[in-house]
Amino acid sequence: MMKRRYLLQTLASLAGACTLTPALMAQTRPQVEVWKDPDCGCCADWVKHMEDNGFQVLVHDSGNAAARKRLGLPEKLGSCHTALVDGKYMVEGHVPARDIQRLLKEKPQALGLTVPGMPVGSPGMDGPIYGGRQDPYKVLLVQKNGDTRVFQDYPTKIPAKS
Repeated sequence: MMKRRYLLQTLASLAGACTLTPALMAQTRPQVEVWKDPDCGCCADWVKHMEDNGFQVLVHDSGNAAARKRLGLPEKLGSCHTALVDGKYMVEGHVPARDIQRLLKEKPQALGLTVPGMPVGSPGMDGPIYGGRQDPYKVLLVQKNGDTRVFQDYPTKIPAKS
């Protein structure tokens, strides 16, 4: 009888722990703070891409020029929105979530990532209006001194033959 009671207590404890798991998981999702123009649809689409890939996003619809400058990104590497991920890394423009996840895993000594400009086919610039087009682009790792190197290369998508 004692073993059965112990087993039931253990199972009840585990069941209680399982109900906490979603709340605990929400607290461990990487935090992304984004500065963007309030009227920019592609920025909103990028925010949705980030949320769909497990990031918790806080949006400031105040433009991004001041944030970009404050975070130390050279203007030539700029795009339409600026983000700070987990309070550690700057992310500029339409960087895919998987590259940000890789950045957080590898933890390089760097300022962050950027996709300069607004390449068609990148997250947020990949809606139906673009007809499946994907321009080639590179995700750049920005060093603290402003130098860059290619972090990930996305070549042109070749349309399927009909």
